[in-house]
Amino acid sequence: MDALNHFIDHTKLGSTVSFEDIDQLIEEGITYQFKSLCINSHFVSYVSEKLKHTNILTCTVVGFPHGSHTKEAKIAETKQAILDGANEIDMVLNLTYVQSRNKLKAIEDIQSVVNAAAGRCVKVILETCYLSDEEIIFACLCAKEAGAHFVKTSTGFGTAGATVEHVALMKQTVGDALEVKASGGIKNKEDALKMIRAGATRLGTSKGVSIIENKESQHANTSY
Repeated sequence: MDALNHFIDHTKLGSTVSFEDIDQLIEEGITYQFKSLCINSHFVSYVSEKLKHTNILTCTVVGFPHGSHTKEAKIAETKQAILDGANEIDMVLNLTYVQSRNKLKAIEDIQSVVNAAAGRCVKVILETCYLSDEEIIFACLCAKEAGAHFVKTSTGFGTAGATVEHVALMKQTVGDALEVKASGGIKNKEDALKMIRAGATRLGTSKGVSIIENKESQHANTSY
């Protein structure tokens, strides 16, 4: 089983993130060998260049944080991110389509990004804090049909983040066809392990260093 650091998308998103913040994120990513660094799209070319001789992936967001962009805008964002060196795309699903049960539009929203990503990993952010269990199931099934690789709980900018119950529901719905990313509010090793036990194979968090240092201080040089 992988060490905990290989589950983590070490994240720095927001409107006031500086290049100094990104340099620190890169340094932490290399030190702790996280799975990816997840950053706003205008940092992608800078980060991907810094990571080109490492095994760390460059991840960025599309349609962030509300998901209400047109599919054409999401396509353009995705294509530019790929040109700039992104390995993974975390897109926000338009919740209007979910809550109105418009399956055709929901699938089209996701599939447009999947196609633009040209084989790169696409994670679909559901923002589960705004959805009922039935809506979460609906969104997961749309993501599965659209050819996405992951379903993801949250942007971190909603009213709440990941819950164990939502992660378990998402995993139960997608089975082995897709993976599940838990994000939002994961602050320590205990939180991280709960999400993994519920079915998450990736964790989005800005607290990656704290999680790993806590792990290493208690169980040095071991997997969780």
